[in-house]
This record gives sequence, structure tokens and C-alpha cells, in this order.
Amino acid sequence: MSEKLDVKWPMDLGAPPGTLEAKMPRPDDIGADIPDPQRYFSRDYMQQEWERLWPKVWLLAGVTPDLKEPGDFITHRHGHEEFLLVRHEDNKIRAFYNVCPHRGKRVCQVEQGNVPKFSCPFHGWQFHTDGALASITDEETYDADLIAHRPGLTEIRCETIGGLIFINMDGNAPPLREWIGLPKGYIENYEIDKMNVIRHVRTEWMANWKTGVDAFYESYHLPHIHPQTQGVMEDFVQVDLYPNGFSRMIVPIGVKSHRVADQETIDPYQTFMMMEAGIDPENFKGSAQDVRVAIQKAKRERGEKFGLDFYDNLTDGQLTDSWATGFFPNVQIGMHPEGVFLMRFVPHATDPERFYYDTMTMFRYVDDPGYTVPGWMGLPEGMDVTGAIRPEIEHFSADMEADLGEVLNQDVDLIASVQQGVKSRGFNGPLWCEQEDRIRHLHREIDRYIKQEI
Repeated sequence: MSEKLDVKWPMDLGAPPGTLEAKMPRPDDIGADIPDPQRYFSRDYMQQEWERLWPKVWLLAGVTPDLKEPGDFITHRHGHEEFLLVRHEDNKIRAFYNVCPHRGKRVCQVEQGNVPKFSCPFHGWQFHTDGALASITDEETYDADLIAHRPGLTEIRCETIGGLIFINMDGNAPPLREWIGLPKGYIENYEIDKMNVIRHVRTEWMANWKTGVDAFYESYHLPHIHPQTQGVMEDFVQVDLYPNGFSRMIVPIGVKSHRVADQETIDPYQTFMMMEAGIDPENFKGSAQDVRVAIQKAKRERGEKFGLDFYDNLTDGQLTDSWATGFFPNVQIGMHPEGVFLMRFVPHATDPERFYYDTMTMFRYVDDPGYTVPGWMGLPEGMDVTGAIRPEIEHFSADMEADLGEVLNQDVDLIASVQQGVKSRGFNGPLWCEQEDRIRHLHREIDRYIKQEI
């Protein structure tokens, strides 16, 4: 059973070497360089990303629970490109540019659904779910040589791992499992493929996509921007850097920050977390420092009760803590046994100072009143959590107020303010400390693509 946290920097949870929870050694060459701040607002830099970064990396385009049956499809927009992902009748998931080869019209006009064939709304050309051409309207009016190649949808590479679907545009990236820098089993142990999307929100934020990622890649700001988290979350976290720009921070949940003077009195949110785990707070004899371990024990017992065999593949720490995992270049997933919070920082098509914060809340439903949706998911009242209905995507422009919850709403204001500041003549570039190693690691990998070293 996990012991009480020994809080000091650098945080090391003390897991045995070779385990998924083990602390990774800090690279000797992490350095102290100061990047040019123009990367956050320059149109030229944005263009270089479109040419040298986005086509070459694997992009997280969807999740397999959204494509359960043949004919199920979803679309994913990334800047000026839009992709169509579909499960074909052979059960294989394929990905295409969502564009008709006739005149360039978007073939699919909705974000999700099920079809036997795709039909372009412009002139009625039809395509099978494997992308092959099904029919051309008034084909006899075409020069036979012009359409002799039977123009179908343009397919791109598509591979999956642990319930996550990735696409690659230029086709030259290594196989997905080689490119992902995370240890074997890291993703699969959570069984994301057995979860369902229960909320999907896409909000426009007034900042560069990297300004957004940077804010979520460290816990250094928690005491100052999100002081309400101090009673239930440690902000000294274990930071781990992996190959190919991937990274992680393990955020201990259920404990008070080391910055809180009173480490004995149980915080109200700790009480709520105990109740979620099936612990009666009235009969709990421990202090605030004992809550995290008690929740881990209770969840382990609950896993046996509900037949959640995959808990056997998770450490005690994973039962409480958030494994905030960075998937290079523009994704972070908060990984929990009950569900995951998947966030994509999607660049705007033309404006380097706008991005879309695209989030999916996924939950593993258990049909028992004793198994409840965790409070950290922050779901609005009345949402279906069974997975029977895939909710529509909620869209919010920058001038609309989205119900993202207290903490994320604070981040909206923070990131917009940071974006304004990085353009100032008084700012010469970010000064990252060791707590911000994940940010430096991310930008160094981006630079390798921009400099065409990859």
C-alpha cells in the first residue's frame, strides 16, 4: 500500500525502476535556453508548422468507442484540413481527407453518424466506406480518360492504440507504436476502448495553441491561479520526459498541497472523494494525510466488487492520481481508472493567436448505483453517462461563455492574458524552471521539426 507522500522537489513517488510509475531520470542536456517568443504569434512560424510539423506527426483524430459499428463515422478538423474517419464493413478503421475529388466540396457535412455510403451534397458523387468510388452522377457526360482512375476519397495513414485513433498526413512517419514515446502498456492498461464519450466540447480561445499547451503542462501555477485546488491536490508533481516529445506529470489527488499549513483537518472535497469511493466520512478515523491511501484501498476493494479486472494492472497511485500525459505535439490526457479527460489544442486555420480547445470526457460505465461519476469530471446536471447516446459536440466561439467548470474558466482568462503579454517588447522569451521541464521538452521537439532535423 502506498505510504504518505514525502513532498520535496524534485518529486519522486518512489516506484520501483522499470515500472510504469517509476521516475524517469532528468536528461543532462535539458539546458537553459530561452526560445524566441515569436513562436507564439508569428504568421511565418505558423506557416512553418503547417509545412514541417503538422503533416509529419501522428495526430490524435478520435477514439474507437465512437466507431463501434460498420458505417459509423466521425470528422475531425485540424486547421484548414478536415478528416473523415469511418469503420468499414471489414471492421477496419480508415481515414480520408473529407473532400470530394470532383470539385473539392466537403463530402460529409455532419460531425458523426452512420451511413452505408458517403454522398457529396454538391453533385451527388458517392463513395463506399473504404473510400472507393461508388458512382458518378451523369457519368456518360465525362471524358472517359478523365475519370479512368476511378477517383475515390484520398486515404491517409490511420492506426490505433488502446482505443485512440491517430492519423498521419505525409505517410513518412514511423509506425505509430514506434513513434509513441510511452512505455508498453502505458495506454492500454486504462482500457480507454471500453469507455464512452459522455461530453465533447470545442471552445475557441484567444491564444496560440502552444500558449494553451504550456499552461496545462505544469502545476507550478496551481497555487496562484487555482487556489481552490490546494485542499485536495499536490502541486509538487512527478515530472517524466519520454522520447519523441512525450511527457507526463503524476498529480497526487486526495492530499493537501504541501503549501497548506493545516495538514490534519480533512478538506470538504476530500470528504466528497471518500464518499465517491464508498468510505463513510463520519466513521473515518484518520487525518487529511491518510485520505489518499484510504481511497486507494477502497477503490481496490470496489474494483473486485464490480469485476473491474483491469484494476490489477494499475498501481495504487493510479487509482487516485491523475496521470496527465502529453502526446506530442498537441494533446494531453488526464488518465484515471474511471475515465479520461482528453484535450486537444487545435490550431486555427489562419490566425496564430487563436486555437480550439477540443475536449472529450470519457467514462467507463458500471450499472450499479454504488459506482458514481467522479466529481473531477465536472459534468453538468442531467447528462447521460451510460454511453447509450453519443452526445453532439458543443461548440463555443470566443465571445460565448462555455460551462467548462470553475478551474477551466480560470484558465481561459489566464491564457488570453499570457498571449497578450508574449507580444510585448518587454518580454524576451520564457524562463522555464525545472517544474516546467515538460514545456521545454515539448518546444525542443517542435524545434527539431521546424529546423527539419526530423
